[in-house]
Amino acid sequence: MQVEGKVFAITGAGNGIARELSLQLLGLGARVAALDINAAGLDELRGLAGDTADRLTTHVINIVDRDAVLALPGQVIAEHGQVDGLLNIAGIIQPFVKINELQFDAIYKVVDVNFYGVVNTVKAFLPELLKRPEGHIVNVSSMGAYAPVPGQSIYGASKAAVKLLSEGLYAELLDTKVGVTIVFPGATATNIAGNSGIAMAGMDASSSKFKMTPPTETARLLVDGIEKNALHVFAGSDAKMMDRMARYAPNKVGKIIYKQMKSLLG
Repeated sequence: MQVEGKVFAITGAGNGIARELSLQLLGLGARVAALDINAAGLDELRGLAGDTADRLTTHVINIVDRDAVLALPGQVIAEHGQVDGLLNIAGIIQPFVKINELQFDAIYKVVDVNFYGVVNTVKAFLPELLKRPEGHIVNVSSMGAYAPVPGQSIYGASKAAVKLLSEGLYAELLDTKVGVTIVFPGATATNIAGNSGIAMAGMDASSSKFKMTPPTETARLLVDGIEKNALHVFAGSDAKMMDRMARYAPNKVGKIIYKQMKSLLG
């Protein structure tokens, strides 16, 4: 699907990959309904949009709030006249601790945002996308969906659920004009820890010891995936390498990542 002239609803648009994606789509002639729980982040996006801000609307929303999400398509259509794509970028990580030490409220919060938030938006927008000549859904999973990261096991499980949900959705929509793309970012230079309410030294974009993919590059790959109707998009050399290793040497993946992340587990 060519993005020019299309209308995209984008979750998590107040920061990170989703912000860059919003700006790139606007630059390519699309219209964007930017969705985020953080009103200040949406205001910053509008300022960055510059001359393209006339094709941008912002909507403060908690994607865990099902009733509020179900009302979103009508609001987007009222502003833009249509909706052609749903891009689920919003997500959070868990506190960097082992499952044995992770509190239940933190577990439920990660699953609610990362999985049920996606379910909510897909259920809300899919009926409208099916009415369009063509439509597209993008769901962001994670390298952690296939390469286990100790200290992020619940996060990885929630993203694995997104992967399988999206692949099932792809199969269900084969006889329609709605495409599905699943994105697997590796380490990306965003402030996901801070946005998740977690203080983790060495894991933000400015201080990480790991090589990170710029969010601008991840966004570019995502746009390319939409236009090529790609099922899987791997963002970052680490995501590609771990995908191959998880398939061909699954017993080694957890050990390799554990050695890299051990210092963060204490």
